Amino acid sequence: MDNFWNNKHVLVTGATGLVGYWLVKALIEKNARVIVLIRDIDPQSELYRTNLVNKTTVVTGALEDYFAIERAINEYEVDTVFHLGAQTIVGTALRNPLPTFEANIRGSYNLLEACRQHKSLVKRIVIASSDKAYGSSPQLPYTEDMPLQGEHPYDVSKSCTDLLATSYARTYELPVTIARCGNIFGGGDLNWSRIVPGTIRNLLQEMPPDIRSNGLFTRDYIYIQDVVHAYLTLAKESHKEEIRGHGFNFGPNRPYNVLEVVNAIQLLMNKKSLQPRILNQAKAEIKDQTLCSKKAGKLLGWKPIYTLEQGLQDTIKWYQEYLRKI
Repeated sequence: MDNFWNNKHVLVTGATGLVGYWLVKALIEKNARVIVLIRDIDPQSELYRTNLVNKTTVVTGALEDYFAIERAINEYEVDTVFHLGAQTIVGTALRNPLPTFEANIRGSYNLLEACRQHKSLVKRIVIASSDKAYGSSPQLPYTEDMPLQGEHPYDVSKSCTDLLATSYARTYELPVTIARCGNIFGGGDLNWSRIVPGTIRNLLQEMPPDIRSNGLFTRDYIYIQDVVHAYLTLAKESHKEEIRGHGFNFGPNRPYNVLEVVNAIQLLMNKKSLQPRILNQAKAEIKDQTLCSKKAGKLLGWKPIYTLEQGLQDTIKWYQEYLRKI
């Protein structure tokens, strides 16, 4: 029986997002006391729709507000922080980069500084990053020793966040670790512009899937339960010298292009007759990305449990039930 999280005081930023909801759910099931920093009440998010929010302590505030973060950590004696809060949509960042930089960069150094001020309380911090932090590289897969060189607004915000986290770890010995994942999918993601939820919804409505790119961009696709497992494992091990201050890649070690993912969904849903529409409109997107997760396997003992098909099967069931009810 794993009692590690029993009565831990855990702050989760970005709790209304896809990963945030499933992480909060797992922590509550493990008897942690969960504090969430929330800017906007979103009744469509799973945190509110399932009333899970009622099992948490809500601190109202934005990542850009240092004192809201500091108050949450101090008043609720937070010992663990999962920093998931961010503006995560590439297209949104491209249209107006300033709010993305404010939330993702200022928000991150606000959080890190608040943790530094309360170092006597905070024992472990996990920063949720992305494969986008590496930017575009002719050398694939990405390994953790490669430079962080994002070029487009969202990618730059993730590169900056990781560098800030590393700086606080090295300079102030803050117990920070960084989790870099590829494309995360699972039930609860209502960003319909993303390929997995958008494709499933279109097929359920007997409409052809829309592909914003040319369909050949490759990515890692990692199921939400594997991500939650990765974050919890990383937090538990963050006290170790070889873990603290380091970034870790988490992925399936097998990239797929967009057409392959859409085809897998069509096969699982028996909707092969609805051929996708190739829009070829994607801008400021990196063509090929994939992560090497060997370091996570060696130092954390982590490996993905779900195959793409298993994760998609569970995800399709979730959307079938969700869309039937609304």
